[in-house]
Amino acid sequence: MNEKALQRLEYGKIKEALAEYAVSYLGKRQIDELLPITAKSVVRAKLDETAEAKSLLQHGASVPIPSLEGMENILDLLGTGYVFSEKDFMHIHQFLTSCAQLMRYMAAKSGAAPHISSYAASMYSMDALKSEIERCIRHGQVHDSASKELMKVRKRLAVFEERLKSKLDSLMSRHRSILQEHVLSTRNGRYVLPVKKEHRKLVKGTVLDESASGQTVYIEPAEVMTIQFELTGLKAEEAREELKVLSDLTALAESCDQQLLTNIEAVGTYDFIFAKAKYALAIGGFNVELNDQGIIDLREAKHPLLNRPMVPLNFVIGRRYKSLIITGPNTGGKTLTLKTVGLLTVMAQSGLLIPAREGSLLSVFNHLAVDIGDGQSIEHALSTFSAHIRNVNEMLQFADRSTLILIDEMASGTDPGEGVGLSVAILEELHRRGATVVATTHFTEIKNFADVTPGFENARMEFDTDTLQPLYRLRIGEAGQSYAFLIALKLGLPAGLIERSREITARGLPESFPQGTQAAGPEPEPDEVSAADTDDPQEETTTVPEPLPHSEKKPEDTAQPVPEESPRSFQLGDCVYIAYLGRTGIVFETEDARGNVGVMIQNQKFKINQKRLKLHIESKELYPDNYDLDIVFETKENRKKRKLMGRKHAPGVTIETKSEE
Repeated sequence: MNEKALQRLEYGKIKEALAEYAVSYLGKRQIDELLPITAKSVVRAKLDETAEAKSLLQHGASVPIPSLEGMENILDLLGTGYVFSEKDFMHIHQFLTSCAQLMRYMAAKSGAAPHISSYAASMYSMDALKSEIERCIRHGQVHDSASKELMKVRKRLAVFEERLKSKLDSLMSRHRSILQEHVLSTRNGRYVLPVKKEHRKLVKGTVLDESASGQTVYIEPAEVMTIQFELTGLKAEEAREELKVLSDLTALAESCDQQLLTNIEAVGTYDFIFAKAKYALAIGGFNVELNDQGIIDLREAKHPLLNRPMVPLNFVIGRRYKSLIITGPNTGGKTLTLKTVGLLTVMAQSGLLIPAREGSLLSVFNHLAVDIGDGQSIEHALSTFSAHIRNVNEMLQFADRSTLILIDEMASGTDPGEGVGLSVAILEELHRRGATVVATTHFTEIKNFADVTPGFENARMEFDTDTLQPLYRLRIGEAGQSYAFLIALKLGLPAGLIERSREITARGLPESFPQGTQAAGPEPEPDEVSAADTDDPQEETTTVPEPLPHSEKKPEDTAQPVPEESPRSFQLGDCVYIAYLGRTGIVFETEDARGNVGVMIQNQKFKINQKRLKLHIESKELYPDNYDLDIVFETKENRKKRKLMGRKHAPGVTIETKSEE
């Protein structure tokens, strides 16, 4: 499956939590390599194995999983010529003993757990190797009975050690008065007497060492020198015999290498299976039914990574509809719903029991695509919209009937109008390919599309309008709202702003805004009002003025009806009436090829289609011809001391003459 999709669903965190329940290196390795399976029959078998293991644990059984301590190193060294030590054979013996216990346990549980008991049936007891280790190695040492030669050598060693001990005791008593301390010491593996330096000549022997202070010399007495030479030789012979025993045991272990490998792999599998069972108990996981038709029916499902209580999710898709559009307020649980559906799907396909009620149904998908989060990347210079498009493009490479697609916030990151159109086209294409699609959005157009299109269905996240709290419950079959105004009010936004927002939403975006404000949003169409270009660096960016409410329109505007007349070309200086704005303006630029006329309204220049203009006062009636007028934007300085130099002007329009300078 798509690695990026698994990362967005936080699949790695599931594996980290699962690894905490494994006790062996091989179990942890299998968890690290775990990936969703796409074969339905294999997924079914893995889920049943985990369910059987969970059942055994629930009934209080203590499963004797063998320890693999030291076995990884032993497997690596088998067949390399390395001779295993006594400690290595103790690990092997303990492993074989535990394997025998596991085999007996699973044989007794074959009726209750037929799937997982089959692994133990394939394991080997290796009684010959186990018995030989018991005969040759005891308490971590090679035993005397390991070989006849070793027994003979050790008997001779015992005789010479007893003779040496007797001789040393005699020497200690004889030289008690000249000894620095009445304790035997050893130097280089040989026994010596600690003699005071001034009495060194009273003891016959060889000085092997001297104390740091120089007050004591360590002398090997001549009487024990011969005995110690004999002991050194016997110990070397003992070491050779022990090496022979260990070499024979190593050869026997190497002859059983395949049986050892099989047992180790089986134990690793058991550790992996029971780790999944323990994790299922921890998250309240249950087995699910499977299909490969894209049908999902989750009942009281929960997200396994949430450390707080979660409202159970009931989710259905794939029968009557294959595409579900989820709407609702921010922080209402839309994204969590997507992640829950996606994560539980890949968990089940990994053989993991999911936190949902028994009887839940999941589909096995070959592909999974997830577009959650804006995916912005400074490194790759990707915007939010670019990241969404890249993700969608990847989806289209493999989307088919066996694909689950999860998309969060469709139509985000770009112009709403174009984004909605693009989103609908994408949804249509994914539906045509038969993919199972779950998407979230805030846009009414997409909700309306899902409402009237076969194969699509709306759903909403419930919201308590009284407490302004999301309920985190999914209701399928209904389109939801974003509740942006209620949430903003709850978060402290002034009530006046909320009321103005409601007004704009109800009436649509105004075609003009009050003087001194900036209009946000997409540019108007060519036949709409738009700001005129200017080359004057002192001119300020302007916006379309807001239409005056009916009660606020100027008396001149309402008192003088504009007669219907055929379209005409407007001249520079004409005073024109813009009916839908309820305002007048002055023509500063004649009609262009597209029919747009430059009109100045309250010191701001705009392009308005000539169809929307009516002549109010012709220029020759408004201004004498001998005036040299220049219609310009007001600068900030001029605005403070605006003057008309004694000239009449049309209502709502400011005209400035050229300065004498």
